[in-house]
Amino acid sequence: MATKTSLFTADLIIPAIGDSFRKLDPRQLIRNPVLFTTAVVALLLTVLLALGGEGLSLSFQIQLIVWLWLTVLFGTFAEALAEGRGRAQAASLRATKAELRAKRLAGVGDAWSLVGASHLDRGDVVLVETGDLIPADGEVIEGVASVNESAITGESAPVIREAGGDRSAVTAGTRVISDQIKVRVTQEPGQGFLDRMVALVEGAERQKTPNEIALTILLVGLTIIFLIATATIPGFASYAGGSIPVTILAALLITLIPTTIAALLSAIGIAGMDRLVRFNVLAKSGRAVEAAGDIDVLLLDKTGTITIGDRQASAFHPVAGVGIEDLARAAVLASQADETPEGRSIVTLAGERYGIVVPSLPAGAEIIPFTAQTRISGVRMADGVIQKGAVDSVLRANPGVGDGAAADLRELTDKIARSGATPLAVAKDGRVVGAVALKDVVKAGVRERFAELRRMGIRTVMITGDNPLTAAAIAAEAGVDDFLAEATPEDKLDLIRKEQAGGRLVAMCGDGTNDAPALAQSDVGVAMNTGTQAAREAGNMVDLDSDPTKLIEIVGLGKQLLMTRGALTTFSVANDVAKYFAIIPAIFVALYPGLGVLNVMALGSPESAILSAIIFNALIIPCLVPLALKGVTYRPMAAGPLLARNLAVYGLGGLVAPFIGIKLIDVIVSGLTFA
Repeated sequence: MATKTSLFTADLIIPAIGDSFRKLDPRQLIRNPVLFTTAVVALLLTVLLALGGEGLSLSFQIQLIVWLWLTVLFGTFAEALAEGRGRAQAASLRATKAELRAKRLAGVGDAWSLVGASHLDRGDVVLVETGDLIPADGEVIEGVASVNESAITGESAPVIREAGGDRSAVTAGTRVISDQIKVRVTQEPGQGFLDRMVALVEGAERQKTPNEIALTILLVGLTIIFLIATATIPGFASYAGGSIPVTILAALLITLIPTTIAALLSAIGIAGMDRLVRFNVLAKSGRAVEAAGDIDVLLLDKTGTITIGDRQASAFHPVAGVGIEDLARAAVLASQADETPEGRSIVTLAGERYGIVVPSLPAGAEIIPFTAQTRISGVRMADGVIQKGAVDSVLRANPGVGDGAAADLRELTDKIARSGATPLAVAKDGRVVGAVALKDVVKAGVRERFAELRRMGIRTVMITGDNPLTAAAIAAEAGVDDFLAEATPEDKLDLIRKEQAGGRLVAMCGDGTNDAPALAQSDVGVAMNTGTQAAREAGNMVDLDSDPTKLIEIVGLGKQLLMTRGALTTFSVANDVAKYFAIIPAIFVALYPGLGVLNVMALGSPESAILSAIIFNALIIPCLVPLALKGVTYRPMAAGPLLARNLAVYGLGGLVAPFIGIKLIDVIVSGLTFA
């Protein structure tokens, strides 16, 4: 999925050539009004030539017609090549999809039947064992397994997927490499993640963005203006005592209208979406990609986004008078039946540091399950009870602890919270014995990446349900600009709406179901691929690598897309201005000799000047295809210097290139007496 396809290979170019001819279908060509106008002009001149011409040189007319058709073909070729790159990516995805088979469970026991993945319905439960490909998007409802997601993310390191929590979502086409899981299908037939990716990279569902639509309207407006201007020229020529052949007027029209940017506009948009996919980000709309280029504020959920997601036990902190091994042993007993990642990490830490082996529970022991109401878990035995859980909950469950012991525990847990960890209190037989520190592990490299976002002018805000002390410590470690602690889904929505009301564009990164409303409200909602189905459906982008700092690439690609359109539009307009100096004197010098001063290129003859301008107009399109597909390089800098740089490079370049190019072509045309 992360492999890169070269711009120009036989596998891409040969099909693109065929597709460029198929795109001459008027029903397709009308989507690009400027190219459609060029094709109509080429067809008109072809018909005029077949009817006997207009008294002009046969060689001149044939060459003019050929180059006009080539102008249209070069434009359709650019779009076909961009689409071809997407199809090359889709081929490997289709191959993966074709081999997907499912072990659909009958509903009772472990009996299953083998069916094609396309026959699965939403709500079906499938068994996925070691070596099996996951057949459909879904959520793990039983078991835990190591999953290789390299087919989607391009990353070789396996990830853990387990029932419950925010790491239950699985994606079709990924492979289970250890253990087994039961997965409930959450996708509708033909609407899975893999299906959407195939459709996206092929461009089948690509819609024009507002910026692209606005630019298309501008190009159409310019074309209409120049069409009207050209149509009025015969009247002026007649008034001046002469006439201008339709063939010459047609050549003038094609050099006046913005054919260069019109031919490349669609390819720029397709390539922009394609580049996003190559960064392992799936965008559901081009609007989101463009909005990313103007983001002011980035909100990030803490757990699973800034941090790895599963809190790990990092230390045991006993109260005065209790040995650390006694605390560890009590915490292990309370965690023996706790299958959460946090519970398992307590057992692991006690074993690694103190060699404590999980003891067998005595006969008659009763497990105290964790509930959202009590926020406590543990075990009740004949000789006593051990509990662990949130500090307030443990103190409420043990009212005989006493004010002094409670104050000591709170002092201890406040210290743990200030260090950036989350404390779990442990009590034995109604007496507090200490606390376990659960550490949120900040993802590697996020601090440096947030600093880069800051240089790009983007303010980062961490959102978490943790208490302010813990939130402040994590925020400082991660390097975010601000944080919102003890946040509810409503708090996240209020913050986003407040920022948007201030005229700022907001991006939100999240992975949990509680992040879904904020992801839907934000201008750019980036859901982590490791997150829940609700989060992935609410966001307008999905980061397949689940890297919150991926927004740096997303912002860069958004800016690059806007800059590429702007740069090539600037080049195209400047390019047209230079062409006017070639063709206008050639056409009108006989009627208005004073226009001869505009022939600054000293072109050989009116015919060679017209033909040279048309040839350059056609050749510049394929020359710019690599730039349209790769995009203009984005470098973080202020808007003023960036605009000045692009005007100097593409504005000045667009003026100079035609003078040099048309003159060289004129020398060749005149020398070979083609005109």
